[in-house]
Amino acid sequence: MDDVIIIGGSFAGLATALQLGRARRKVTVLDTGLQRNRFAGHSHGVLGHDHKPPQDILAEARKQLGRYPTVKLVNARAESISGTIDDFSVITDSGESLGARRLILSYGVVDQMPDVPGFAEGWGTSIVPCPYCDGFEVAGQHWGVVWFRPQSHMQVKLFQDWTDRLTVFADGHDIAPDVRADLARRNIPIVEGRISGIAGHGDHGATVKLEAGPDVDVDILFAHPPIKPSATLHDSLGLATVDTPLGIVLKVDERRETSMPGIYAAGDLATPGMPSVTNAISQGATAGISAQQSMLV
Repeated sequence: MDDVIIIGGSFAGLATALQLGRARRKVTVLDTGLQRNRFAGHSHGVLGHDHKPPQDILAEARKQLGRYPTVKLVNARAESISGTIDDFSVITDSGESLGARRLILSYGVVDQMPDVPGFAEGWGTSIVPCPYCDGFEVAGQHWGVVWFRPQSHMQVKLFQDWTDRLTVFADGHDIAPDVRADLARRNIPIVEGRISGIAGHGDHGATVKLEAGPDVDVDILFAHPPIKPSATLHDSLGLATVDTPLGIVLKVDERRETSMPGIYAAGDLATPGMPSVTNAISQGATAGISAQQSMLV
């Protein structure tokens, strides 16, 4: 039996494994290799790894984990979880049954792409969600913002730290009169009508096509589609969740423990605020240390 099984081997999961491996705890990491930011060419804001491709950072992390004989990385998907603290069972997609005293869920979330031609194809290049991740590289250029919900207003105000050239695409959403007045005060135009397609070109540029009206070119397009967990294991366990403007995430305490004793969560799956690689690494380290300390006798 393992001390810990980690489900999800991206930044949070590998950071968890590193802490546990250094504590000489027996760990298995189950990973499908489909981390959320695999569409991005570079990862930014990660100390010591700024502007590196995320796949390169993860590859180096896996290589470094090879130093620790108690850590095993397995390319597999967890299909089901059962049991209780000190006696959890995980069944993989190959039918293998694994046991562990503690579980850490770090299988992340997926972005739910709207049914707009070109949106999914441009995700991570011409269409991005995070100014902290990609804003510096396109600072001062013409940004487009797809309006998804009232929180988009705050995002527009945030974006003005990077550029004063913004265009809002309403995409059929109602924008309140007071918000429209504030956008007008900021000299931010609103393009009405539904988006019918998006054509990416170059490293970041995009042409936004409308059902009615001329196309609009921008240097980059920011959008915040809803999210959902990339697996449903938490549902079968009945773990408590938190509703956020983008979708649900797992509820955890300050030690990253979920509502079920012995199960911890880290990364985007349990981040109600703004997700980032740095946050995922920090949360993974906390979850690993918390799980280790919970097993002390």
